[in-house]
Amino acid sequence: MPVLSHVRLVPRRGACIGREVASRFRVTRMSANRSRRALASGGRQALASRGPGGARSKLAPKQLRVLETVLDAGPAASGWSDQYWTLVRIAEIVRRRFGVEYTLAGPDLLLHRIGWSVHVPSRRATERDEAKIAAWQDEQRPVIKRGRRTWAPGSASRTKTARA
Repeated sequence: MPVLSHVRLVPRRGACIGREVASRFRVTRMSANRSRRALASGGRQALASRGPGGARSKLAPKQLRVLETVLDAGPAASGWSDQYWTLVRIAEIVRRRFGVEYTLAGPDLLLHRIGWSVHVPSRRATERDEAKIAAWQDEQRPVIKRGRRTWAPGSASRTKTARA
């Protein structure tokens, strides 16, 4: 039984009331009293969870599965030349396939609902020369990252310099 169900049922047992119930289950007194009143008026069924809050999805579970297969196929299969899914593109796919309009926040929620996450692709210059980068890291980087001279006194303070 979930924790919230236990919180809702405790007032029925009569062992604790009000403030004690609230502190025991780390809820507000108002929440504990609301559960007690619901139990008194509607019985145990009144305490049953109503599920997660928030707006319902505009797409049915079957439509979400279809969307996932479309996304798995890649953007090229849907007519885009590159391999990047963007929220705008996903919203366009949903509009074309299912006739449902979404703002940019909507496709993000859909992605999370089907187990995907938004990743920003790492962009690299097309002119990138790996050989030159490796040579620079071997020659120049050690000079730049040279350690501090340990024999010289130093201080992190700008106002009180180290004494020689």
